[in-house]
Amino acid sequence: MDVTMALASRRTVRAFRPEAVPVATLRAILGAALRTPSWANTQPWQLYVAGGDVLERIRTASIDRTRQGVDGCLDLPAPEQWPQVCRQRTKALTAGRARAERATVGNPEFHQAFIDSNRRFFGAPDVVYLCMDRCLTSWSIFDLGAMAQSIMLAAQDQGVDSAIAVNLVWYPDVIRAELDIPDDLMIVIGIALGYADPTDPADDFRSARRSFEDAVTMMGV
Repeated sequence: MDVTMALASRRTVRAFRPEAVPVATLRAILGAALRTPSWANTQPWQLYVAGGDVLERIRTASIDRTRQGVDGCLDLPAPEQWPQVCRQRTKALTAGRARAERATVGNPEFHQAFIDSNRRFFGAPDVVYLCMDRCLTSWSIFDLGAMAQSIMLAAQDQGVDSAIAVNLVWYPDVIRAELDIPDDLMIVIGIALGYADPTDPADDFRSARRSFEDAVTMMGV
């Protein structure tokens, strides 16, 4: 699979089948992604992979805390506000997911199912957590973003689906305890890996993308 095809075919999967990704495939994905460039070759990432019973304990704790109304405490603080146009795209995303599941956004049952789906990591069998030292700045987060894209494209090349989501790291203390992640590392983001479940209505949804003309300005070329 070439890069253009991987970019075109990759999508955020919100319903996974239960079978785990083979360890050899995980190693191939992450081994390829380690070629990701970074500022002055700092390679600021530290990657942790959870699957099997370990991930089930993280998942169960995430669901239990959510249902108990426990607030998340992200290592990397969430934005305090979004530009209006970004909020509109988020609303369109939620509405699209509701339509795919034959529900309405205002339905409390849909809202609860929406949150539960996120906090159970869409049923993914494996999650990669991307971490970096707390002393680093946003420039290193940029490098982790590049690493995240590398992981997802390498996964696509291996026939593995993915979902990058903040809900995967909503309760970092749980992840830290299960994976023995030291306190000096910030848990930045998670990427769920697995195989899409086409029988789940959530898998029917496809989010829209901005047009070239809307997103790109070209001058002098």
